[in-house]
Amino acid sequence: MIIADSNETTQGKVSYRFSGHQTFAFRYGWLEKGVRGVEQRATIFSDEDALVHLGVGKNMVQSIRHWCTVTQLIEPVPGAPRGKAQPLQPTPMARLLLLPEGWDPFLEDDASLWLIHWMLVSNPSVCTTWQLLFCHYHRPDFTRREAVDHLASVAEKGALKVARSSLSRDFDCFLRTYAAPRAEIGEALPEESFDCPLLSLRLIQPSADGDLYAFGIGPKPSLPAPVFAFALDQHFSRTRETQSTLGIQQCLYGKGSPGQAFKLDENSLIEYVEELEELTDGAVSVDETAGLKQIYRRREFDALALLDRYFGAGNGS
Repeated sequence: MIIADSNETTQGKVSYRFSGHQTFAFRYGWLEKGVRGVEQRATIFSDEDALVHLGVGKNMVQSIRHWCTVTQLIEPVPGAPRGKAQPLQPTPMARLLLLPEGWDPFLEDDASLWLIHWMLVSNPSVCTTWQLLFCHYHRPDFTRREAVDHLASVAEKGALKVARSSLSRDFDCFLRTYAAPRAEIGEALPEESFDCPLLSLRLIQPSADGDLYAFGIGPKPSLPAPVFAFALDQHFSRTRETQSTLGIQQCLYGKGSPGQAFKLDENSLIEYVEELEELTDGAVSVDETAGLKQIYRRREFDALALLDRYFGAGNGS
């Protein structure tokens, strides 16, 4: 279900999607399967033999399509007729990352998972529960009721008709994307618990008892600077337009900011920017003016080239 909203951004009109995943968090191999599927056959998701070619059940076919769409890995073929059978193609990022000659075709590097996470929670045209809770909800922790209340508030303000039961199911799927079941906290996770690759990012931490969940705020050792650079560059382009400065607090707490998406603290954020100053030969730097710490984008830099250099150097897995 896609519910259109009239809000405009620099990228155009934004729609809200509170379902479409068929209650499945995406699993290992799903994104790669979907991207390669549309590369081989643009209408694979609507073809009668999709179940055979993708090797999953009917509901999972639609779930794979949903996840590949909201993570910005597939897109409609330009100029093609719209509708259920609309032909699709891998996005430029999907080609760079997941096709056989790409950076990380099997998502073996944590950097790839951070990149997928960013593309999911920062999607400029499709806003989901994942984006609303990571990038529009500023409390460090939440209960199920508080989270669903937040989603309902967003829907109400946008005059969107969404049943609370639908929002609750969406929240359950959100939790399965990032949070291990409480019984597994501090224990080795059994194989069946690794349904979603993003679990390994440990971005949400359930309490040992009760209904409280906390975002994992602080340093992210597995998040490499080039992925942060890609996110920062996109955030600058979407929010600052021609401006060349961004306040540290805005980068930490602003809607859709890298700080919110990656749940960084101030020291971690500044360390990333300082690393980028070296990686970009001074194109990005942090400085203090009139008592306020600011991030300066002194000139354009090629964030994709930084990612290409990172993956090409054999980092990660």
